[in-house]
Amino acid sequence: STSSSAADEGDGLGVIAVDPALANFKGHLEYRWAQYRRTLDSITAGAGSLAAFAEGYKYFGFNREDGAIVYREWAPAAQAAALIGDFSKWEPVWMTRDEWGVWSVRLEDVDGKPAIPHRSRVKVRLQHPHGWWMDRVPAWIKWAAAEQRMDAKYDGIYWDPPAAERHQWRHQRPPRPAALRIYEAHVGMSSETGKVASYSEFTDTVLPRVQALGYNAIQLMAIQEHAYYGSFGYHVTNPFAVSSRSGTPEELKALALIDEAHRRGIAVLLDVVHSHISGNQDDGLAGFDMGQREQDNYFKQGEAGYHKLWDSRCLNYANWECQRYLLSNLRYWLEEYQFDGFRFDGVTSMLYHHHGIHTSFSGDYNEYLGTSTNVDAVVYLMMANRLVHDLVPSAVTIAEDVSGMPALCRPVAEGGVGFDARLNMSIPDTWIKLLKHVRDEHWRMQDIVSALCNRRYTEKSIGYAESHDQALVGDQTIAFRLMGPEMYSGMSALTEATPVVSRGVALHKLIRLVTMALGGEGWLSFMGNEFGHPEWIDFPRDGNGWSHHYCRRQWSLADTDHLRYKFLQAWDAAMMALDNHYGFLASPHQWVTHMDEPEQILVFERGPLLFVFNWSPIADREAYRVAVPAPGKWRVALDSDAWDYGGAGRVFHDADHFSDPEPAGTSRDREHSIRVLAPARTCAVYYNAD
Repeated sequence: STSSSAADEGDGLGVIAVDPALANFKGHLEYRWAQYRRTLDSITAGAGSLAAFAEGYKYFGFNREDGAIVYREWAPAAQAAALIGDFSKWEPVWMTRDEWGVWSVRLEDVDGKPAIPHRSRVKVRLQHPHGWWMDRVPAWIKWAAAEQRMDAKYDGIYWDPPAAERHQWRHQRPPRPAALRIYEAHVGMSSETGKVASYSEFTDTVLPRVQALGYNAIQLMAIQEHAYYGSFGYHVTNPFAVSSRSGTPEELKALALIDEAHRRGIAVLLDVVHSHISGNQDDGLAGFDMGQREQDNYFKQGEAGYHKLWDSRCLNYANWECQRYLLSNLRYWLEEYQFDGFRFDGVTSMLYHHHGIHTSFSGDYNEYLGTSTNVDAVVYLMMANRLVHDLVPSAVTIAEDVSGMPALCRPVAEGGVGFDARLNMSIPDTWIKLLKHVRDEHWRMQDIVSALCNRRYTEKSIGYAESHDQALVGDQTIAFRLMGPEMYSGMSALTEATPVVSRGVALHKLIRLVTMALGGEGWLSFMGNEFGHPEWIDFPRDGNGWSHHYCRRQWSLADTDHLRYKFLQAWDAAMMALDNHYGFLASPHQWVTHMDEPEQILVFERGPLLFVFNWSPIADREAYRVAVPAPGKWRVALDSDAWDYGGAGRVFHDADHFSDPEPAGTSRDREHSIRVLAPARTCAVYYNAD
């Protein structure tokens, strides 16, 4: 990273050339850019470069320096500080404070060995401004652990393995794919048995499945340490620490997810949480807030410092040390663990002072670029994206944003926020609304197309049919909502499917393919949803007797040959193979050519392929005329009615569909058409064989 980077050039108004409607908000964009430049210039003047500034983990926390361990902690409000732990028999080792509020202590090696043994427990004891003492987990700790019970308190663990135990990287990062096919996974709940799965078990159980299905990226949830398991990993307590429930830092590097994934050609994205911090003071970063002023605090104060919907703490993105902490956190995961990018959680909450709470975004640009915008957070995200792409040019950054802020996914050099893509979060909401409130024989093609295509086409988005949140207790997966209790009794492939199961299997396939093909420039699916995982997710808690029964993945359902789950899994693999072969997700060509509302027929082009959907529950369409983008011979590339996917095998795959001149006025700008068989509740994909 150098000051000559393209992100340093220009006036931050390049986004206006991409979206002329932004010209009306030139003043806001200029203000945002000026604040970005001032912040970056200040960092460069103080640290030399943004990249150097983001090496805070090499200075703060525990580090080896010239035959000693040096521990440093920024805690300007503390009146006194001491390091305690197993190494000192929990007696205080006093620290000294510098002019910036950084406390430090140097522990010389003893008989040639580190004064703090590897894997021993440590905490920092701080004196509150009001005089009392409190023990905290060090802010930069790289591993934290509790006794093996869900509600136990955490200790920091000094992590510095001997050279022989440190993981040596063997495999390079895979090339960045043209389009992401992301498998979203939670390591802890990946076991079929009632327990928290380890990183090594994930390697053996899940990673081969991801590769066999054809996904090219894994998005890992709940890696940053979180004291409350039921938070799904989003109430982070220790941002630099690997979740100890599933193993050690070295096991994460070597076994499960990174080196081995790279060997298999799979990129690994970290679900990083910089939108808020758990309010748990005993176990996490929130414990360093002693009510001090904001310039001495990681957190905002008063109402601005509390997220009332999430019951968590809001970070102070304008603060120098908070910026250093968060930017260093990104560099740490990129360099120490070789992650290939990030999915930033809760970006909507960061972008606006109201956090998106009780706010509906209509598309009016005043909602995105005005007094409600948290410019401090936007500037932090600009620096974060700049840093990540400077350090690893192939890295991917994805924003979880429901608002649709303009220029969120345009380059920083243009004045954008710099993400590579956003999650198209409105799509899962649309499917749930349809499934809950509208009988499928009344589904309108226009409603489906509008929901899937409602995005900014100068900014990439990731489509997905259902969110992991929608499977939490109190809600259901799409498959369970479609089939309900009959998933317990009607999924045998040895008997004829009931009407409920037949409908559910058919619609599950259609919903996933139409979302993938029309919903964005990438695809995401949560672990197990590819085969229609039943029921819901309920993490172990006091209210369910700390049970793991609904916090696991029943892989055997998809692997049992006589169960229909195998058809849904095969369909998902076929979708991935279709994109791998034809590259339709990466193609900018997307054109809906036909929407027949009475007959519930939807026809569209994506990349070189033609997609034909018949959503009708009863009516087969024979010799149905559909427009094609080019004359010639067309053949079936994928068919949901095929036997392999639990269908009736009515579409003839070896047939050649020769084009005819298209009757004038029957399609959008197409001069040729073919006739196809479109059975009820099926979809077929065609390619030009000439």
